[in-house]
Amino acid sequence: MSLTMPKANPPAADISELVRELRASCGLTQEQFAAKLGVTLVTVNRWENDRAKPMPLALRQLNALALEMSQFGSEADREIAHRLLTQYFPKNL
Repeated sequence: MSLTMPKANPPAADISELVRELRASCGLTQEQFAAKLGVTLVTVNRWENDRAKPMPLALRQLNALALEMSQFGSEADREIAHRLLTQYFPKNL
């Protein structure tokens, strides 16, 4: 399976909501989500509480994770992923 890495260019929307919703949709704790992305628990916590913004590489990882969910997730996950992609990464659809 090969996923292309799309450009990470979310609008100035509330990125904390993207992180929180994507993590919850994956059914992961902040610690598990951090491990999946290769960042620390503190980093994910700061993103979710709008105390820090993800760097471009992390945004690309979030975008790729949402794309993966939109293709391979359950029907409910695909709907959530599509909504998140439309809201935060519309140029990559």
